Amino acid sequence: MKRIFFLCSLLLVAGLTASAQSRYVMPEGMVDTADGMAYNLPQSPLAIDLVVEKEEVKAGPYARYALKCLGLRAPFSDKTSWRIVGADVALLEQEELVAKGLPLPTEQVGDLASMLPMDRIDLLQPTEEEAAMQAAKRIFQLRRTRLELISGEVGEHVFGEGLKSALEEINRQEQALLSLFFGTKTKRVETCRLTLIPEGNKKQYILCRFSEQEGLLPSTDLSGEIVMLDITPQSPYSVEEAPVKSTTIVPCRVAAPCNCSVQTAGRELVQRTLPLFEYGHTVQVLLPRKR
Repeated sequence: MKRIFFLCSLLLVAGLTASAQSRYVMPEGMVDTADGMAYNLPQSPLAIDLVVEKEEVKAGPYARYALKCLGLRAPFSDKTSWRIVGADVALLEQEELVAKGLPLPTEQVGDLASMLPMDRIDLLQPTEEEAAMQAAKRIFQLRRTRLELISGEVGEHVFGEGLKSALEEINRQEQALLSLFFGTKTKRVETCRLTLIPEGNKKQYILCRFSEQEGLLPSTDLSGEIVMLDITPQSPYSVEEAPVKSTTIVPCRVAAPCNCSVQTAGRELVQRTLPLFEYGHTVQVLLPRKR
């Protein structure tokens, strides 16, 4: 059974390694704890974080007049696109290798005041083409004013912070007018965490799928590219084993360093080397003598 689940199921595996005494070696089988005998199964839960960016482009109301009024082409239709901008893979609940907390989503939020276009300065409603021409004239007027302020041709009493504030306001108004032609762009960045417990006989795991049009998708959605975790085990860590005739021994699971690579569409997003018990081996370790 595929043991992969989203962040909402994180608490189910949070305690799996709470009794860990070492990130590389752990007792295996029946162990004596403060609460009595318990069966310990060393496991290495993984947290895979995928950072995705959603970009929404909204076409401007005067897009069709951008070429005529400004000499530049503008997008005529809205567009939404996604891309994976980062990833990480780490162990859960194991000392400094624990996965970090997820960052809060970031988003550029528009102002409701922008519902009334800033080029409207009259009660009379001009035609769309007339409004576009007026907005274009205002853009060029703002640019002339900015150039005159910078060159000192006007505003001889405007300097220092006053000049800086005036230029910032001119830039703000120009960008607002340009957005009527070229639209607006909004970006949202968020992180999705997947958790997984590896299986010793399996080296590759389909985490989810990804589409530039839809973002992260379930692994069963064949419309997206596969996002895969590839695990390449190396030789387990070296631990001194007990002599064959020893009687005071305890079975211990020794982890193996593994290259954990998250990939999609032939591109490697991240690679980490982590100690995983599932790809290690079990050895008999001599118990220390009691003093």
